[in-house]
Amino acid sequence: MHKGFLVWAAALGALAVILGAFGAHKLKELVPPETVSTFQTGVTYQFYHVFALLAVGILYAHIPAPQLIWAGRCFIIGIILFSGSLYLLTALKMTNNVGLRGVGIITPIGGLVFIVGWISLLLAVLKK
Repeated sequence: MHKGFLVWAAALGALAVILGAFGAHKLKELVPPETVSTFQTGVTYQFYHVFALLAVGILYAHIPAPQLIWAGRCFIIGIILFSGSLYLLTALKMTNNVGLRGVGIITPIGGLVFIVGWISLLLAVLKK
């Protein structure tokens, strides 16, 4: 197993639960519904990729391929860029901060990194 990926998955999973609870209970008092939806998208994708990261950590024991390492790295980076940018956009909306609106460009970059992670996972499995 790849302990580092499992540690990241556990930490990011716990964070996703915390952020999801905040989004479900407190956030709707602070921002409009469409912003809550944006935040929830970040939480949802974070959870999806936490499970992917768990799979990579476990699969590494059976397929110790460099493509698997890249898959795990991409899932972590994707969570930070994709979900993180959606959380930041929500925080900006919550504080009525009009600066830094350009952070929205980070979201699709994070999505591309997720795709690279999934392709890396596919290549590792096909290589076996």
